[in-house]
Amino acid sequence: MPDAMSSWQLPVPIDPSADWMTAVQHYTGLNQSPKVLAQLLWQRGIRTLAVLPGFLNASQYQPASPFTLGPDMQWAIERLVQARQNLERVAIWGDFDADGVTATAVLWDGLGAFLPQGDRLRYFIPNRLTESHGLSYSGLDQLAAWGATLIVTCDTGSTNLAEIDYANRLGIDVIITDHHTLPAARPPVVAIINPRSLSGDHPLATLSGVAVAYKLIEALYETLPQVPERPIEALLDLVAIGLIADLVELKGDGRYLAQKGIEHLQQHTQGAPEAAPRPGIAYLLALCKRSGDRPTDISFGIGPRINAVSRIHGDASFCVDLLTSRDAAHCKRLAYETELANARRKALQKDLLTQVEQQIQRVDLATTQVLVLSDPQWPAGILGLVAGQVAQRYKRPTILLTEDLDTAADTETAHPPLARGSARSLNGIDLYALVQHQAHLLHSFGGHPLAAGLSLPLDNLPLFRDALNRQLREQQGAAALENANTIHADITVTVADLGKALFRELKFLEPCGMGNPVPRLLLRHVWFRNAWNENLRDRAGGKLRYIKTEFDLHDNSTPTGFPGVWWEHYREALPNGLCDVIVELDFNTYKKRYEVRLLEVRPSRVVAVPQAALNQLVDRRKSPESAVQAADPAVDLAQSSPPFVSPQEDGLAITQCPENWQDLQRWLSLANQQQQSLTLAYGSPPEKPPAEVLSVLMGLAKYLYRTGTTATRPQLQAKLAIGDRSLDLGLSALASLGFILERSEAGLAVLGTPDAIAPTYPAAVYTFLNAVAEELFRQRYFYQVPLKTLQAIAQQMTIQTPPPSEPPS
Repeated sequence: MPDAMSSWQLPVPIDPSADWMTAVQHYTGLNQSPKVLAQLLWQRGIRTLAVLPGFLNASQYQPASPFTLGPDMQWAIERLVQARQNLERVAIWGDFDADGVTATAVLWDGLGAFLPQGDRLRYFIPNRLTESHGLSYSGLDQLAAWGATLIVTCDTGSTNLAEIDYANRLGIDVIITDHHTLPAARPPVVAIINPRSLSGDHPLATLSGVAVAYKLIEALYETLPQVPERPIEALLDLVAIGLIADLVELKGDGRYLAQKGIEHLQQHTQGAPEAAPRPGIAYLLALCKRSGDRPTDISFGIGPRINAVSRIHGDASFCVDLLTSRDAAHCKRLAYETELANARRKALQKDLLTQVEQQIQRVDLATTQVLVLSDPQWPAGILGLVAGQVAQRYKRPTILLTEDLDTAADTETAHPPLARGSARSLNGIDLYALVQHQAHLLHSFGGHPLAAGLSLPLDNLPLFRDALNRQLREQQGAAALENANTIHADITVTVADLGKALFRELKFLEPCGMGNPVPRLLLRHVWFRNAWNENLRDRAGGKLRYIKTEFDLHDNSTPTGFPGVWWEHYREALPNGLCDVIVELDFNTYKKRYEVRLLEVRPSRVVAVPQAALNQLVDRRKSPESAVQAADPAVDLAQSSPPFVSPQEDGLAITQCPENWQDLQRWLSLANQQQQSLTLAYGSPPEKPPAEVLSVLMGLAKYLYRTGTTATRPQLQAKLAIGDRSLDLGLSALASLGFILERSEAGLAVLGTPDAIAPTYPAAVYTFLNAVAEELFRQRYFYQVPLKTLQAIAQQMTIQTPPPSEPPS
């Protein structure tokens, strides 16, 4: 686990003016007052009526002309028109990530309206596992042999000065379309179209590679409007995929193109996949169970699947075919190959993360600002993904490298053995600038402030690692890592606020990305119920070590819980008792429900409880309404267990027995902060030995098998009157006895029962019986302990345990 605790920070609360609220409501058409949206827009710099309509609604935005990218656009169009007139052969040089693949697809379809595909137009994408980003000598040789006289790059090429010079010597002209860092001197090309040349406030300044490629096609459409047979808007779905999948700030034309592209993306799910405008996209959306109307359908669905192909196979060329072919059967096959590659990627990513964390255990994190790790066995294709996970988890820029002991055949001169891989940063630490200062130690390097790829001689690796750490310590010091360790939330809400109405407000901020992140919601004093794990499977049925925890989130604002999911965590990592959480609100299209994605969790702050508040502790443990009913396996399993705590007219009421003193102390603290009384309303624990609980559990299992029905965790817990941990041990005990269990989203099913139960139980059964006995002991203690003893111990804990400091606000 990371060594440093993160601090949580909220922006200064803003009370939007009535005029601003009215304007936001007018342009959104929302029925309810959009207070949350109005506040978030203001916090993110959307503060005038001049920009508000275009931000909220793409139809109100006026996109910039492609020719505002500079005179190079005109030069590029003139050269393309010349190539068309002279029947030249033109090659597209793309890249293997989602932005590069979609940019290649945009040029393939877009230029294909002016040049015959295959005969006079082809594309080339480097192999991720054997080549690097950008132009290469071997690739240029292939295109020269094919007869290319013009190359149009996309999402790459700006800094390939030596390779561009080599292309010129081969008699090939080059047009660069890219969005990565510009070289100090202009390369010898026909045109270089790169928004990095524009001022930061220009509406085209933050375009990704696919958007720059689209602007080139847009300029060509404007120049030769009579030639294309299909509207240029047919390319917008591809543009949206690349824009949202890449690390660029979605503002100006970038936001506009993403918004319009999502509108076109939805067309692929309005009928059968084979009838969609792009069958490949339709099949991808079907496989990832997405409807195409959300940016997350790209960032969590299509984007990772396209990226997975090159990460696993190296060659991503077939993805262009997948995105552009109209042959539905062919696209279906390619989509399934993509899905399997993504499943394989998930498994490899999990394994690699484990290996990286084993190395980190040997690192002194107290003196390490930048993690630079390497291993000759690490697969190059997923280093960037894991570097991103590690950077977020350990709050440090992270560089992961694989050691390539073979000399390269892709240069004019051989080089020594290399370490090559990927780098990821976080929260304002400019990784590109950091690594660029060590350019003299590198073989190659390129990327963004937050993400980069690099290679360097193996012999330089120790010096490179030390230099980066020394540089970050000297230039930015502790402040940089302190900022990286800060977790920013946007606004505070309650469980009662979650749901459709809030989701509709937040959806107007989409598409989200850099500069406009997905809103992070802070909820205080919540607790988790009904948590359970699921191991995800690939489409071939193989079980993956890729897990998620599902749960219900509760607080005292409503008696109803709200569903949520925590990716890459087991449920044992959820704290007991009251917590503070940071979440994102989402809509699960597969389950047709609103849910939260858990991002951060910590125990709630406990403040001193004065004696006056302790005197307000009300004891109703032995009242008739607190009695617990005996469990009967034949009773309707639809009954669910009551909430842990619920609001009452005269305060809060604990309706289930606390598990420990810390839980009770947090409830006392919450009641004191809200100036309410706290009622002990939990009833007497069941008067039955653990063996009887086991008997009831086996009876429930036989009942489910006999009736062919399922039972959820809350239903089982309500009937057995046991907690989460005991239930898990009980299910393990059933399996050891020969019951065949299957967990699904519907609940627990029993597919088979043993013919007989042996008189000597397996060890798992005794583990369950001991856990039930311990739980019953705790329940009896907290039921029987006198009220004055509870008050005295709570007061003693208040004195001995000072409260933690309040997070920044």
